Amino acid sequence: MLKHLVLTQVLRYMNGKDKAYTLVDTHAGAGGYSLQGRYAQKKAEYQQGIVRLWDRADLPEPVADYVALVRRFNDGGKLHQYPGSPGFAQMLLRAQDRLRLYELHPTDHRILEAYLGKHPQTQVTEGDGFAALKAELPPPSRRGVVLIDPSYEIKADYTRVVAALREALTRFADAVVIVWYPQLLTLESSQLPHRLQASAESHAPKGWLHARLSVQQPDERGFGLVGSGLFIANPPFVLHETLQAVLPFLVDVLGQYDGASFMLEQRAA
Repeated sequence: MLKHLVLTQVLRYMNGKDKAYTLVDTHAGAGGYSLQGRYAQKKAEYQQGIVRLWDRADLPEPVADYVALVRRFNDGGKLHQYPGSPGFAQMLLRAQDRLRLYELHPTDHRILEAYLGKHPQTQVTEGDGFAALKAELPPPSRRGVVLIDPSYEIKADYTRVVAALREALTRFADAVVIVWYPQLLTLESSQLPHRLQASAESHAPKGWLHARLSVQQPDERGFGLVGSGLFIANPPFVLHETLQAVLPFLVDVLGQYDGASFMLEQRAA
């Protein structure tokens, strides 16, 4: 949820100028997901996220914008499906903007291709999104956003994410690069933000922003997803103020225990 809220705000900011831009999504997934399926019902993560926001009348404007897009994805009806990052992108990108989607999993790629493959200015590729950055950057218009959010099911993803951030900024220093990561009580997860900061401080001319939302406790063995984090290189200058206003609200609404919290830090240019 935090990832898509921030992605929405970044794309709204990019839309503030007429000049076209490119969004590269390195791990695009299927583009959208049914909430009625067995997998969604088994985990029911959406019950602790979008469902808690769906009918509230007191949403801060950025959160209301995010929820409105989910409603649009459901044709204004009941909550039956949830958009992935490509779904949000398809609703927000303009006619002149380019969308480049990469997905390595064959089944998800087929679904994504059927959904967006024929959409104007959109290219859907079955392939390694990490490796694709060499071909995609810099974009023709010299305006671009890169979203990097692998599954982190293998530990190598943590190292590849750091390398991908460095690759993106080396090839296109002004790129807005958004890196999502799961907040787990593991060494790899706790070290990742520091490794990303070290790369951004030497490569990102407009600085970086790091946001984290911790909403649930690990299990009795210390396992499980506590929350999620986002690291943004070259963030829009308004993003820190936006998150400073909405993160306390999200902690109150989404927090599942008394220790729920957020963290927000920024290194300006």
